[in-house]
Amino acid sequence: MPAPQPRSANFGFLSNHDPLLVALGAQAERYFAEDPTTCLMKLRQFAEVLAQRAAANLGLLASPDQNQVDLIRALDSRGALTVEVRQVLHDLRRAGNAAAHEVRGTHSDALHGLKIARVLAIWFHRTFGKERNFNPGPFIPPPDPAQESKALAQELERLRGELAQTKLGAEASQAAAAEEARRRLSAEEMARKDAEERAVWQSLAEEAEAKLRARLDAAQLQAAATPAKQLDILVRQAQAAGADLDLDETDTRKLIDAQLRQVGWEVDSQTLTFAAGVRPQRGRNLAIAEWPTASGPADYVLFSGLEVLAVVEAKRRSKDVPGAIQQAKRYSEGYRVQGEEVLPGGPWGKYLVPFLFATNGRPYLRQLELKSGIHFLDARRPTNHSRALVDWFSPEGLKGMLQQDKAASEAALRVEPTEYLGLRDYQIKAIHAVESALEAGRRDCLIAMATGTGKTRTFIGLVYRLVKTRRFRRVLFLVDRSALGEQAINAFKHARLEGLQTFTDIFNVKGMEDIRPDPETKLHFATVQGMVKRTLYSDDGERPKVDDYDCIVVDECHRGYTLDREMSDTELSFRSQDDYISTYRRVLDHFDAVKIGLTATPALHTTQIFGEPVFTYSYPEAVIDGWLVDHEPPTRITTELSEGGIRWAVGEQAATWNAGTQQLDLIHMKDELSFDVDAFNTRVITENFNQVVCEELARQIDPAADGKTLIFCVTEDHADLVVKELKKALDAQYGGVDDNAVVRITGSSDKPLQLIRRFKNEKQPSFAVTVDLLTTGIDVPPIVNLVFLRRVKSRILYEQMLGRGTRRCDDIGKEVFRIFDAVDLYAALERFTSMKPVVVNPSFTFVHLAQELLSLKDAEAQRQVIDQFVVKLQRKRRSIEQKSAEHFEAAAGMPVGDLLLFLRKKSSAEVAAWFSAHNQVGEVLDTTTGPVPPIYVSHHEDSLKSVERGYGPGRVRPGDYLNDFGAFIRSNQNVLPALLVVCQRPRELTRQQLKELKLALDRAGYNETSLQTAWRETTNQDIAASIIGFIRQRALGEALVPYSERVDRALRKVLEAKAWTPPQRKWLERIAKQLKVESVVDKNAFDQGQFGASGGFTYFNKVFEGRLEQVLGDLNDALWQQGGKATG
Repeated sequence: MPAPQPRSANFGFLSNHDPLLVALGAQAERYFAEDPTTCLMKLRQFAEVLAQRAAANLGLLASPDQNQVDLIRALDSRGALTVEVRQVLHDLRRAGNAAAHEVRGTHSDALHGLKIARVLAIWFHRTFGKERNFNPGPFIPPPDPAQESKALAQELERLRGELAQTKLGAEASQAAAAEEARRRLSAEEMARKDAEERAVWQSLAEEAEAKLRARLDAAQLQAAATPAKQLDILVRQAQAAGADLDLDETDTRKLIDAQLRQVGWEVDSQTLTFAAGVRPQRGRNLAIAEWPTASGPADYVLFSGLEVLAVVEAKRRSKDVPGAIQQAKRYSEGYRVQGEEVLPGGPWGKYLVPFLFATNGRPYLRQLELKSGIHFLDARRPTNHSRALVDWFSPEGLKGMLQQDKAASEAALRVEPTEYLGLRDYQIKAIHAVESALEAGRRDCLIAMATGTGKTRTFIGLVYRLVKTRRFRRVLFLVDRSALGEQAINAFKHARLEGLQTFTDIFNVKGMEDIRPDPETKLHFATVQGMVKRTLYSDDGERPKVDDYDCIVVDECHRGYTLDREMSDTELSFRSQDDYISTYRRVLDHFDAVKIGLTATPALHTTQIFGEPVFTYSYPEAVIDGWLVDHEPPTRITTELSEGGIRWAVGEQAATWNAGTQQLDLIHMKDELSFDVDAFNTRVITENFNQVVCEELARQIDPAADGKTLIFCVTEDHADLVVKELKKALDAQYGGVDDNAVVRITGSSDKPLQLIRRFKNEKQPSFAVTVDLLTTGIDVPPIVNLVFLRRVKSRILYEQMLGRGTRRCDDIGKEVFRIFDAVDLYAALERFTSMKPVVVNPSFTFVHLAQELLSLKDAEAQRQVIDQFVVKLQRKRRSIEQKSAEHFEAAAGMPVGDLLLFLRKKSSAEVAAWFSAHNQVGEVLDTTTGPVPPIYVSHHEDSLKSVERGYGPGRVRPGDYLNDFGAFIRSNQNVLPALLVVCQRPRELTRQQLKELKLALDRAGYNETSLQTAWRETTNQDIAASIIGFIRQRALGEALVPYSERVDRALRKVLEAKAWTPPQRKWLERIAKQLKVESVVDKNAFDQGQFGASGGFTYFNKVFEGRLEQVLGDLNDALWQQGGKATG
C-alpha cells in the first residue's frame, strides 16, 4: 500500500481551491524548524500563487508571469483588497525577498510568516469558497526548532495554550494531534520525518505547478464569461472577508516592526528589548522595545544615537488608536534616563520626550481613521493635536522636525517685509491669509484667484517666505501635467526676490525628472501622475517617506481630481470620480504635510479636500481693479443647421463611418434620426456647418491684426477639419494667408510645447485650434478671440477656457477680448452653473486607448494606458479566441495571449512602437468585441442665419440690455447705498464703495464693457464711458461722455481755478492720470502704489498745504458737473 499523504496543519482547507497552495503551505511548515529562510521563500511562493488565483477568479490576470507587485496593484485597483490584506501580501513578499536575496530570516520571522499566511488563506477561502463564515480554529503551531530564543519558546507555548483551550472540529483536531505527535519525536526522528514529508510535498507541488497555468487560464475564461454584477459580488465578499482579518498582538507587533524597519529604524520587538540589555548607541537608530518608565514599560522608544526622540504605544488591531496617545503621553511624562541617553531639550510642559506615537498596526484608511494608521502628536506645543499618518517617520524626519521651531518661524513671518517680492496688494493679502491660517493651526488651505492674476508669482513669494523663515523644511509643488510643471519651474527660475536673486539662486530645487529630493532640497516639482506611481505603485525602496515633504502646494487643484469636466482624447486620467479622488487623496494623505491648494475655480471636492478658501480674488474684482481684461458680450453665430438640427427621414440614404473598414457605408434609415448642435462633430460629422462658421470667423477676425485667436474643438479629427476650412475661408476673404497662421495644437501634435511657445511669443501662428491642451493652465496673454465649436458640460472647464483670454497684454493694447459661440454654449451651460458638478464617466474604446498611448510622451502616463488596455483586452480574451482569433492574429501578428504577455513585459516605448506599426489592432478589437455607435456623415447644406450678441437671458438686443440696466438702477438706489452717492454726492464716493458697487452690478449681469458695447451697437457711437457715467446717464439723463475726456476737462477747470505751485500742478496732473485708471482717487489711494511709495497721504497733504481732501473733492465735483442732458 502507498504511504498515506501527509497533512498540512494549517492550510489543508485550501485543497478544494488548488493543491499547489496546500503543498506550498505544508512545505513552509516542514521547513520551519530546520530552515526558516526556506520557509519564508515558500510562503512568498504561496502568496504569489494565491494572488494569481484571486486575480484569475476576478478576470484580472493579464499573464501567469505577472509579477506580485502588479498582481497586488490589480486586485487593489479592483477593490478586492482591504488595506490589511494588501499589507499582509506585501509583508510576505518582502520577507520572502529578504530570505532569497539576503539569506535573512529568523525562526521568529518564519513563525510570523506562517501565521499571517494562514490568515491570508482564510481570507481567500471566505471570498472564493462557499463558507462565508468559515472558522478553522486557532493556528496550529509547528514543533520547536532545535535552537530557539526565549521569546520564541514563549510564543510557541502561548499558541499551544490557546489551541488547548479551544474546542476544535474533527479535521482540525486530527491536524493538531499530528503536530503534537511530531513535536514529541526526537530531533533525529523529526528531521527524518520532515525530510520525507518535504520530499512528498515537493513532488506534489511540482505536479500541481505543472497544471497551474491551465487552471489559471480556465479561471480567467470563466471570469470573462461571468456577468459583471456577479464579479462585483465577489469583490464585496473579498472586502467583507478582509474586514474580518484577525491578527493577534504578537502578529501586530511584528507588522509594526516591519513598518519601522522599512523607514530606517533598527527594530525587533522580541530581541531588541530593554530586558535583553539593549541600550541606545552612537551612530545607530534604535527602536528599543519594552523601555521602562514611571508609568510602565513603553512598547517602543525611538533613539537617534543617544538622543531620545519618541515613545510608541502599540495596541491590538481591534483597538481604536487615538485613545492610546494618552498612554504615550504618560510614558513621555514619566520617562527616566537609564544610562547615557540624553533628552533633546525641553521639558515641554509636562512632557520630557517630544514626539508621541500610537498604532494598532492597521494601515491607514481615511474612512476608518480612528481604527487605523499611525497617530502622531508633537507634544512640544499644548495646542497641537494628534493626527493620523500612513507610515512612520524616518530617523532623519524626526530629527529634522526636532530642529524646527514653529513659534520662532511664525514670529519671523509676522515681521518679514514684503516689498522685495514686488507683488500686488491682493497677492500680499493672499500670502498673509495663508500664513495666518497656518498660525491658527490649519493644515489644509485653499487659495482661489482668478486665472491671470498671478497665482504662480504669488506662490513664489509665499514659498520663499515659508522656506526662508524655516516654517517648512521642504515643499512639494504638484502639477497635473508636464507643461504646467515646466511653466512653474521657469517662473521660479526667473522671478527676482531679495538682492535680485531668484529662488533657484538661493535654494536647492529639484525638477520633475528627479525621483527623490536631496537632503538640502527645499523645493521639488512633480506631476500628480508621477507621484501616484511613486507613492502607490513603487517598490519599497523607491517609495517616498512620509516626512520627505512637510508642505505640498497643488497647482490647479480643481483639475482632474473631480472629473468635473469632459474627458479629453489625450489627457490621461482615472475613469471614475471615486477612483480618482480616492487615489489622489491617498497621495496627499501619504505625506505628513500641510496642503495648500491653488485654483481659479474651486469645485465641491476641491473644498472637501482643502477646505473653504482662506482667500478669494474673483475675476470681476480683478477686472474692476484693472489687472484683467473683460470680454464683450459673446457673439452668437447661428446657422440653419445649428438651429434646426440635422435630420434624416425614414428611407433616406445616410453615410456612416465604418471604423473597421475605414470606409463610408451607405445605409437607408429605418427610423427618423435627428441630431442637435451638441452632437455636431461627435455623433455626426458635418463639414458644411464648420465651413459656414469658419467663413463668418474670417469676416470677423483679421489675421494680420495684433492678437491671437484660440479655437476649441471636439476631437482631433474635428480640429483638423477646422484648420482646413479656416485656411480656405481666410484665403477667400483676404486673398491668401501664411500657411503657418493656422495650426492645430493638441497632445498628439509634433512637439506641442514648442508650438505653444511659438503661439505665445511669435507672430505666427495667429490661430491655434485645440481640443484640450490649451484649455487650462497655459498663459498666452495676446489671445483676444476665443471661439467655441464644442459643447462642454462643466462650469469649471468653461470658466477655465474663458480664462485663456482674460490676461492683460499691454504690448498690443489689449482692452477686451471677444467670444464667438457657434454651439450656443451660454444657453447650454446656464442650468449647470447652479447645479452640482457633472461627472463624466465614459467607456473608452480600444482605438481611443491606442491613440492616447501614441499621443503621450511621458513613459509613466503611457504605462497607465497600457495597463488599462491589458485589463480591457483580458476581459475580451475568451470572446476573441472563440469568435475572431484568425482575424485578430492577422492584425496583431500573434495570438491574444502572446500579445498580453508582450504588453506586460516590454517597455512603454517598445509597446508604443508596436502599436504604431499595428494601427489596425484597436479597430479590429472594437469591431469584434461589441457594437460601436456609428458616426454619421452629414452632407446637409448649411448657411448663416444670424450673428448676434449675447447679453444674457431674454436680452437679444443691446437696447434691451440698456433698458434693463436703467430699470435696475432706478429700483435699487435705496438698496445699494453707493448708487445714491454716485447720483447725488459723487465727490464723496470712495474707491471701496465703487468696487463694491461694480461687484454688485456684475452679479446682476451689468459691467462697463458690456454697457459700452451695447451703447455702440444701439447708437453707433463708440464712447468709452465709465460705469459712473452710465449710471448717471440712466438715472439722471446726463449726456454720455468718454471718461478720459471728462478727466481732462475737470483737470483744466481745477487748474484754472487758482494759481498752483509747480509741484502742485505736477501732482494734480499725476492724480488726473491715476483717475483715468481707477475712476476714483480718495484719501486711502495715497497710501498705496506710486503715491504711497512717494510719501503717502501725509506728504501730499503738506504739498497741498493741508487741503488735499478739499482738492480731491473739487476735482470730483468738476468731473460730474459739466454734462448736459442726454439727447434720447
